[in-house]
Amino acid sequence: MSYPRVLTIQDISCVGQCSLTVALPVISACGVETCILPSAVLSTHTGGFKGFTFRDLTEDMPAIKDHWVSEGIKFDAIYSGYLGSTKQIDYVADIFGAVDKENTIKIVDPAMADHGKLYYGFNGEFVNAMKELCKVADYVIPNITEAAFLTDSEYKTDYDREYIDMLLAKFSAMGCKNIIISGVSYDADTTGVVVYKDGEYSYYKHQKLSRSCHGTGDIFASAFVGSVVKGKPVFEAAKIAADYVVECIKETIKDESHWYGAKFEPVLGKLIESLNR
Repeated sequence: MSYPRVLTIQDISCVGQCSLTVALPVISACGVETCILPSAVLSTHTGGFKGFTFRDLTEDMPAIKDHWVSEGIKFDAIYSGYLGSTKQIDYVADIFGAVDKENTIKIVDPAMADHGKLYYGFNGEFVNAMKELCKVADYVIPNITEAAFLTDSEYKTDYDREYIDMLLAKFSAMGCKNIIISGVSYDADTTGVVVYKDGEYSYYKHQKLSRSCHGTGDIFASAFVGSVVKGKPVFEAAKIAADYVVECIKETIKDESHWYGAKFEPVLGKLIESLNR
C-alpha cells in the first residue's frame, strides 16, 4: 500500500513526549497517514510531574467510532497504546472490529507496567481485560514486566533464554499470534528485542545505555508500527525501532536537564533514513 492510514488509540499528555505526542509525529515521519483517537487529555504525563490535570474521554470513544462507521472510514492498521480503564479496553476491542479492512494490522502495546510493578491505578481486573485485547491483536509489544503480568509469570530481572521461551509459550497458549518483547537483556552490557513470529524466535541486541527515559516504549512501538505498515519485515521493523530508541536516548543524554522524556525529534531523520534503505 503506497499511502496507508493508521489509527492510534491512546492518551494525550500535552507535555512529556509520550503517548500520542510521540505516536503522531513518529508514525507520520514514516510516511503514513496517522489518525488519532485520544482516550484522555492530561496536562503532563504522570511520571514525575505534580498536580497534573486529567480529562477522561472514555465516553467520547463510541460516538467517534460510530461516526467513522457512518462515513465508511476504515484503517489499514490500528495501534493501541496506554488505556486508562477496562472500559476503554472493551471499546478498543469493539473499534478493532468496526473500522477494519480485510487485512487490517492490529497492534497492541499493553502499556500498563514496568520494573516489576503495574502503573498507578491498575489491578488484576485490568490485566485480565488486557489479555483479552492481546488475543485479537496481530502483534503484541510488551516489555518484560508486562509480559510477566500477561502470562501470570514470575517477574525476573535475572533470566536466560529459557525464561523468555516460557513467556512466549504462554503467550502462544493464550492465542496471541506474534509477540515482540522489548528490553530483553541476556548480559550486563547489551539489551534487545525478541521477535516471536509464526512460532519462530529471533533476537536483536544492541548497546545498553546507562540512562533510561520516559516514553521510550512509546517511541519503540510507534517506530515499529510505522515500519511494519510501510512494508518492512517484522524483524527488520523491530531492529529499526530499537536502533531509533538508542539514538533518541543518546540525544537526550547530552542534556542533563531533560528528565521528562526522550529527545526523539532531532533524530527523526535517522529513522527516515533507516526506512529508506
